[in-house]
Amino acid sequence: MTSRRSQRTFSAVRLPDLLASRRGRLAAFFLLYLTEGIPAGFTATAVATQMRRQGLQPAAIGAFIGALYVPWAIKWAFGPFVDVLSSDRWGRRRMWILFTQTMMVVTLLAAMPVSFTTRLWLFTAIILVHNVFSATQDVAIDALAVNVLRGDERGLANGLMFGGNYVGNAIGGSGVLLLTPLIGFKATFLFVAAAIALVTLLVPAPMRELPGPPRLAANGSRLRAVGKELGRFVRDTGKAFVGSRAAFIAIFLALLPMGGYALSLSLQSNLAVELGLDDRRIGLLGLGSTALSAGFCVLGGWLSDRLGRRRTLATFIVGTTLPTFAMAIAMHRFGWIMPISPLAAGRPIPPHELVTIFWVLTLSYAVFQGLMYGVGTAIYMDVTTPAVAATQFTAYMALCNVVYSYTSTWQGRAVERWGYPVTLTLDGAFGLVSVFLLPFMGRLGRGDPR
Repeated sequence: MTSRRSQRTFSAVRLPDLLASRRGRLAAFFLLYLTEGIPAGFTATAVATQMRRQGLQPAAIGAFIGALYVPWAIKWAFGPFVDVLSSDRWGRRRMWILFTQTMMVVTLLAAMPVSFTTRLWLFTAIILVHNVFSATQDVAIDALAVNVLRGDERGLANGLMFGGNYVGNAIGGSGVLLLTPLIGFKATFLFVAAAIALVTLLVPAPMRELPGPPRLAANGSRLRAVGKELGRFVRDTGKAFVGSRAAFIAIFLALLPMGGYALSLSLQSNLAVELGLDDRRIGLLGLGSTALSAGFCVLGGWLSDRLGRRRTLATFIVGTTLPTFAMAIAMHRFGWIMPISPLAAGRPIPPHELVTIFWVLTLSYAVFQGLMYGVGTAIYMDVTTPAVAATQFTAYMALCNVVYSYTSTWQGRAVERWGYPVTLTLDGAFGLVSVFLLPFMGRLGRGDPR
């Protein structure tokens, strides 16, 4: 009797296969992208904030943030492994999602006892490995989406995926900072790991991915097949890059920052701590910035469909530099030039007016960043050759991650050498270079009506 009751109870709580229904598929990809965003927000926002609060210098924090983007810059190389090394029994994509999300939890727990103030190299190495698994997870999720989403679901699904990433960033960044005063920073590693583990149990674990199409018999080992896939990727992408003038110019566009970046990377986290913001206020600032960027990202894409990609993108790129230049002027005006450690004895009290300006300009920047991001991604879709869309678009996105990596690194060093006003000015000026490339791209087709 007890055994039968237990079996009935287990059946009653059996988790659904979300891929089996339209609503389930939409919910599944929202939650899977949520797990991408949570650790990204945690490391880039919450961890960076605590690093500065505990006395690490801007150059070290900038190098740490820059290293986080390296796996995302080369994630195209993970695709052939996901495609070739898979099993229909476990689900070709589901297997990789389960494995990578499990390892994301393991690496976060491994980083928890490591002090980034005394062993930054080890902490960075562990988080770098974590990001390798996270980038591979992204490749597997996108591959699963391509295979299971129907044509009439893809638009809404992509919006939900992007929204899930934003929500995850807010939870891992601002949410953790708001939670830190209550449970302590070390305990937030458990919170982030638990969130990823919960989604893993609810979404990919009960998922039933249908077998993929039969594979062609491979000559030699699977590793050799991976090598062939990598070679094919490079060849196809290379041909697509030179297939049109717009596609070729887009390479250089992807390697340049689209506007100012300083008010969204490690420099902003450093400055927030130096200006006396506690974790709660930094968390609220992050939530406000995320909400604004997410909403205006949708508006930016809508405007670009009606007014033209290049025209709107140029306007929004210039828009991101305005708060950047204004912050440089304000820092110079109030004499807050060089970084000041929050642990320094007798450090000056930040002027209230400067703190208010920082809030206003950071939120203003978030508006233009959202507008720009909504158009910036679309312009790469416009120039991508449909026959090799997956490889070419992935390559453009990888180059964009290279920009985040080198920008965060050079800004951390520049702040220590020249101070905040000069670094902010250079960031804004360098961000305007991409505007001058847009006229050389020519018409972009459907995405550039004017």
